[in-house]
Amino acid sequence: MRRILAYNRGSFEPLMESMSAKPMTPAGKLFAAAALIEGVTWAGLLIGMLLKHGTGTTELGVWLFGRLHGLAFVFYVVVTLYAWIKLRWPLWAMLLALVAAVPPLVTVPLEMWFRRIGLLSERPH
Repeated sequence: MRRILAYNRGSFEPLMESMSAKPMTPAGKLFAAAALIEGVTWAGLLIGMLLKHGTGTTELGVWLFGRLHGLAFVFYVVVTLYAWIKLRWPLWAMLLALVAAVPPLVTVPLEMWFRRIGLLSERPH
């Protein structure tokens, strides 16, 4: 057993939990997938921009990943709002998740943190 910080009823307080994280709910898994897809498409877009503007070799990466990232961004926003409602997140968590979609590659560490503090798992009523 170890002490970790977990979200519980409106405040952060230490709870005793096992070494493994609580199982994620279906909504938590969907948020994790959306965060990963958003991050991967951001990385693809950044590589595409490097190829287009840095080396001047091709515009294909920007063309392809620009479209994919646009779809992934909208999917992430919709899933974030769904998770906020379904998982009963506090307002700060939903706002932070939405802001995390703007800078490159921030959704992945945010998802890892949300998982660690229990926001992607079943919450007590």
